[in-house]
Amino acid sequence: MEFGRLIAAMVTPFDANLQVDWDQVGKLMDYLIDEQANDSLVICGTTGESPTLTEEEKLKLFAYAVKHANGRCKIIAGTGSYDTAHSIHLSKEAEKLGVDALLLVAPYYNRPSQEGLYQHYKAVAESVSIPCILYNVPSRTGVNINADTTIRLSHLPNIVATKDCADLGQLTQIVNGAAEGFRVYSGEDNMTLPVLAIGGYGIVSVASHVIGKDMKNMINCYLQGNVREAAQIHAKLHPVFKGLFECPHRVPNPTAVKYALNARGVRVGGLRMPLMNATEEEGRFIASLFE
Repeated sequence: MEFGRLIAAMVTPFDANLQVDWDQVGKLMDYLIDEQANDSLVICGTTGESPTLTEEEKLKLFAYAVKHANGRCKIIAGTGSYDTAHSIHLSKEAEKLGVDALLLVAPYYNRPSQEGLYQHYKAVAESVSIPCILYNVPSRTGVNINADTTIRLSHLPNIVATKDCADLGQLTQIVNGAAEGFRVYSGEDNMTLPVLAIGGYGIVSVASHVIGKDMKNMINCYLQGNVREAAQIHAKLHPVFKGLFECPHRVPNPTAVKYALNARGVRVGGLRMPLMNATEEEGRFIASLFE
């Protein structure tokens, strides 16, 4: 199954009472597909504030996204957690709702061994028939899916890709050692071009909420052999890539991107606690990225 090169890890719009704003979910999807050139959408990933969404909300979001997308893009459901049994349960329910694939974050907090990671992913993948994408983000989970484990998992029939935030050395090992057809997506916007250069496939992005067309142009330039132009676009976009994650006090994602969307009239509301909305100082910094 083709998910494209540019995948948005979609924020979850909330209303004034911090309930899911269903009208804005649809408008945001249209904006990400039609105006920001995203090929696929991750629903209920970390950027979607998955830790604060109830299971009922997640399932309703999956169902809504599938219906609203209506084949215009692939819908990837974030169904991973630190509990293998619950990950299996949610993955099965998401499959029934018609999502195209699953994004499975590494079990966080309990920090399993590499064998534990392998067995976790194997169990989840074997419980469904749709494609599964690994998600390695050590800074959030406290555990790294190392290259050997990812390569081992790549040989399971429906584990088709990884979204990986590891360094270029680890990603190079995966690109060169994984099963044929296994795709490596960067999980860090600022690494999009470098990961393409080592043979990666694309990006699961936060920044594509606001600079998706430019990112797609950069990717296409590189693929067409216009490396110098791709590098120039990368240099232009780099302050945004870094700034969305390194604004004052290093506010956690998706604080900055939600502020940026609201500022440009794409109403996505605030954040559920324990996340906090951007302060005035942080807001000024975020706004300066787009001046």
